[in-house]
Amino acid sequence: MNPAEFQDKVDHVSRLLAKRLGAKGASLGERINHRARALPRRVRVAARELARLEPMMGAPKLMKQVDQKKTDRNYRICIKYLEPLGAEQRLVQGVLKVITGIVFLIVLTGGAMLAYAIAHGQL
Repeated sequence: MNPAEFQDKVDHVSRLLAKRLGAKGASLGERINHRARALPRRVRVAARELARLEPMMGAPKLMKQVDQKKTDRNYRICIKYLEPLGAEQRLVQGVLKVITGIVFLIVLTGGAMLAYAIAHGQL
């Protein structure tokens, strides 16, 4: 496994823990320990497995021995749980999408009515 790719995954999970759950700490392991009770068992085990591999990043030969499929699966488990926790932001974005869609339809309908009026000489 590529150490840079693995570092990106570990950083992403670590940032999500801090952002979504308010986990404190400098490393992924510290953040997991800080908010371990807030995580479901499956997610906690997957995150701890990623944290266990974190010190190996400095040794490329050791990183080649890491099972990439298992690491990717653990990463997906963590992301699948942590990313949806921003429900408030998603709600605001959804409302904005609906509002912009309605405004677009109003402008489009008004333009069509204007074009119709011009075409039939009513304007």
